[in-house]
Amino acid sequence: MSQPVHSPSINIVQSPDYRDGYANSVQVRASVWDFMLVFGAARQDVPTEVTLNNFQGIYLSPQQAKALWNLLGQNLAQYEQAFGPIALEAAHSFPGPMPGGNGPIH
Repeated sequence: MSQPVHSPSINIVQSPDYRDGYANSVQVRASVWDFMLVFGAARQDVPTEVTLNNFQGIYLSPQQAKALWNLLGQNLAQYEQAFGPIALEAAHSFPGPMPGGNGPIH
């Protein structure tokens, strides 16, 4: 007779270099092996120029990227149910597609 499989408990701790940040810009780069998310802050000080200050790059395995996609989808659906639809048109004032949206494939 097989023994029941018990899931281990999860202990979440923050490393000494943990930090929170705010990003209003995310660029995605993909390869066969992984996805890279580059987080930054977009700032427009003058009408003719937008400055993207990238501050963190995170590599994810394809499996973790898909899990994140599912998790974000669930959370966005709950958010919109509570607060109403999120309009993407107001998310940026860039003409055309967001810069970095077609990041290089390495």
